[in-house]
Amino acid sequence: MTKEQIIDEVYEYYCISYKDGHEFYEDAEVKRSFTKEEFINKCKTDTEFSERWGLKIEERELSLEERNEIRDMQYFKNNLHQALKGSDTKIDWENIPTKLITITYNNETIESYE
Repeated sequence: MTKEQIIDEVYEYYCISYKDGHEFYEDAEVKRSFTKEEFINKCKTDTEFSERWGLKIEERELSLEERNEIRDMQYFKNNLHQALKGSDTKIDWENIPTKLITITYNNETIESYE
């Protein structure tokens, strides 16, 4: 499963489980269930809530060293690919990830970079 599929599955379960109004978010005196974005943020910041749904989401900033390693791996991969094709490539030095996101659900852990 991808991280998006996991989040979608857990959020859908949350929506079904709390359809009768067991879990609410107060906003301007209007009670409503969490939106998907609010649900994700709550899982990131509230350990008890996260554990209730079995979804652990951790984010951390990558160090400059880690980002350099990713850039080097991308450079190597792109150059090797282009060398095998026999043509030059222009390396895009931008879009190097700045965050590592780790999602744990049902004893499965997925790491992704953004």
